[in-house]
Amino acid sequence: MYSFGIYIASFILKIVALFNTKIKLGVIGREETFKKLKATIKAKDKTLWFHCASLGEYEQGLPVFTELRKDYPNHKIVLSFFSPSGYEIRKNAPFADIVVYIPLDTKTNAKRFIDSINPELTVFVKYEIWPNILNELKKRQLKAVLISAVFRENQSFFKWYGKHTKSALFAFEHIFTQNKASKLLLEKIGYNNASVSGDTRFDRVSNQLSQNNTLEFVSEFKGDNLCVVIGSSWPEDEKLIVNYINTLADKATKFIIAPHNIKKNQIEALKRSISSSSLLFSEKESKNISNYNVLILDTIGLLTKVYNYADIAYVGGALGITGLHNTLEAAVFGVPIIIGNNHEKFQEAQAMINNKGMLSISSQEELNTALNQFIENKEKRIEYGLNNYNYITKNKGAVVQILKFLHI
Repeated sequence: MYSFGIYIASFILKIVALFNTKIKLGVIGREETFKKLKATIKAKDKTLWFHCASLGEYEQGLPVFTELRKDYPNHKIVLSFFSPSGYEIRKNAPFADIVVYIPLDTKTNAKRFIDSINPELTVFVKYEIWPNILNELKKRQLKAVLISAVFRENQSFFKWYGKHTKSALFAFEHIFTQNKASKLLLEKIGYNNASVSGDTRFDRVSNQLSQNNTLEFVSEFKGDNLCVVIGSSWPEDEKLIVNYINTLADKATKFIIAPHNIKKNQIEALKRSISSSSLLFSEKESKNISNYNVLILDTIGLLTKVYNYADIAYVGGALGITGLHNTLEAAVFGVPIIIGNNHEKFQEAQAMINNKGMLSISSQEELNTALNQFIENKEKRIEYGLNNYNYITKNKGAVVQILKFLHI
């Protein structure tokens, strides 16, 4: 039934691709996978295979991937994605010899894919489980691990109808979970080769502090003013943020908005909705950037460094149903954070709320109150920011634990 469903999904995706650019990228990209593998991987090559669903999982896996690259300099590394939002942004990942879309999980594709790469070690990230491919690895007794895994009781692995997906978990020689609850769920189904290592994202964001996070244009824009950074915002976030900006009497506070979607028409609509003086990143060369109150980043790849300049951060995604974006990227810089209220699937958000580093809002009034508190109360800003920084520091170490196991 599972394999039949994959064939049906393949047919549906090709139809949807006619009307959806993102799906189209995935369909076309998957058609190129085996051709690219044939051109890059030879029968004599030793390989490692790293797989991520999308960009978020890539960021989680990156600290492990980069260390393994150092340890296996003579191996070819295959990096695969399922989602175009991961592949298109990281298709030139410097540690990988080849980046591809993972083929749809039919039995034929599974055999062909593993034949093509024959990985000495496979690393999957978080909860990306493809039964036919994983069972093919298990049949061939090829080593595979799952890192930064999170499980919930309502997932198919723990239901009576999830026999096929549950069996795929046993293809992993070891599973490193983010929390104890996930490890206990695995033990309930008889999987005992698991350990609680924590979330590798803590190591990833901590590494950011050793990088050069200077952005001259942000320094010029901010000056000596207080700066609020709105990261990975969606329209539902922006509506409340813009309302706040438009009614704020004190124009000394600066705002940087980094929308998740940077389509031209949406960026232009966002800019028109702001009554305060606003500027796009793409316009900054011809303007005196310090004269503006709002800077909109109509580009990608800068947000992690921009958080370095934040006095307050708002991280988007949790006011709607799209899912909360990465709050740890802001937290590592010792910044107080505001998010929407749909964060129940994000354990780090709940931890930072309980730890007095983050506030959750669900309305315009609550956003206004939260921002006013942080803007007007320096001591509260410092307290919440320090709590977030300490939370990151306390939870580092997953990468060391994973690498220690892999080096046995």
